[in-house]
Amino acid sequence: MPKLKSSRSASKRFKITKTGKIRRNKAYKSHLLSSKNAKRKRRLRKSTLVVKADQKRIKRMLSK
Repeated sequence: MPKLKSSRSASKRFKITKTGKIRRNKAYKSHLLSSKNAKRKRRLRKSTLVVKADQKRIKRMLSK
């Protein structure tokens, strides 16, 4: 049985913290930025945690 490969797209998008939570970057920060105000763009810069419902699925994609 060959080794399972981790999803390359998931490994680029998500990072696991030391406590086991998964960090992700926020969406809607790539284009059409002139219509978004500065406060909204500043908030989109920060990363956030993945919701509990999706954590199991993402950990499976990241498993090596």
